Amino acid sequence: MSQSNVVFAAPHGIGRDALFSRAHEISANLGERAAELDRDGLPPLPEIVRLKNTGLLNALHSLDIGGGGLDWTDALRLVRIIARGESSLGQLLGYHFVNSQYIYWALKDQARARALGVETVSRNLYWGAAVNPRDPGLELTRRGNGFALNGRKSFSTAARVSDYINANASLDGKIASFAVPTDRPGYLPNDDWDNIGQRLSDSGSVEFRDFPVYEEDFIAPPAGANDAPPVLSTFNTPLIQLVFVNFYLGTAEGALAAAVDYVRTTTRPWITSGVDRAADDPYILERVGEFTASLKASAALADSAAAAVHAALSRGHNVTARERGEAAAEAYAAKVHATHVSLDITSRVFELTGARSTASRYRFDRFWRNVRTHTLHDPVFYKAKEVGEFVLNDKIPEVSLYS
Repeated sequence: MSQSNVVFAAPHGIGRDALFSRAHEISANLGERAAELDRDGLPPLPEIVRLKNTGLLNALHSLDIGGGGLDWTDALRLVRIIARGESSLGQLLGYHFVNSQYIYWALKDQARARALGVETVSRNLYWGAAVNPRDPGLELTRRGNGFALNGRKSFSTAARVSDYINANASLDGKIASFAVPTDRPGYLPNDDWDNIGQRLSDSGSVEFRDFPVYEEDFIAPPAGANDAPPVLSTFNTPLIQLVFVNFYLGTAEGALAAAVDYVRTTTRPWITSGVDRAADDPYILERVGEFTASLKASAALADSAAAAVHAALSRGHNVTARERGEAAAEAYAAKVHATHVSLDITSRVFELTGARSTASRYRFDRFWRNVRTHTLHDPVFYKAKEVGEFVLNDKIPEVSLYS
């Protein structure tokens, strides 16, 4: 469950190069163990602890409170690197980035936002969320000097490893958003995530039973369904979509790297190829080249979209709905492309490796299972439609927790 009761020694003053070096080291280690981790499907508690102890969780927090001071383009590259080794950990890192940064955009009380940031960095807290809009599930009722939260969320990624969560619930006919630690009584994560992919994402259900919530936990005043939120507070959606983009691509990059290694060491040349090594087979070479080109193009699009969203976010409270929408359209174009590229490559790497590589001990199918599972999070054709609406009709994406 939560590691909130453990105080970690937060690594201060870690520079960009060190963060990237540590990400590569963690990714390589995860890649060596990925088949076993996928087979066991256990909550990734040791892996989250390692992310904490290397300072990666704090990469986006400002330097003056001990964070890494990275921008979103670099932070999302870290997600991509970790996902090469193990897709679920890439997802978890990216989700934490968005959830832990949301307080800075949504809270009007910036002193409180900073205090939460300082606590997050000093204690190396992992942030999750319970906000699935298609699964309302949660209700706040007034009780004493606060509130009691009750209900169930069917999906809550990082349910058992989160120290803090963003959540929302109905209150007097409105929606209340709040941030709370998971070590309060009444937080009950369930061990019921049993999907074909993202088996380490800890995305099972969570229940709240008379879980205490207080006024100071609220991120914003309760709002009606038709109330327009401040533009700045809506950046969590294009950024979480870019998290998807980058761990999809990282997973596909990991699949291609595993396939290339297998071809070099294990695959036998086809009997009519006329070559002595599979690595010299012209058809294998062609596919490796095509897959590499597709991944490089999609990664460049992902970085460009991240820079656009970061630039809009950097305008703070001066950002307009139009600027947010234009940046979101860039993110959603990257989402469309990364979805197609990652599904294609993770399913076709077997064309490189051959029949023997389908042995269960390799679990090379995990790459496809991971992206196939998560790319269904919200239908990619709706993202393509939003991009088309923007290009054809100059209509920016409608703001929601999906767009």
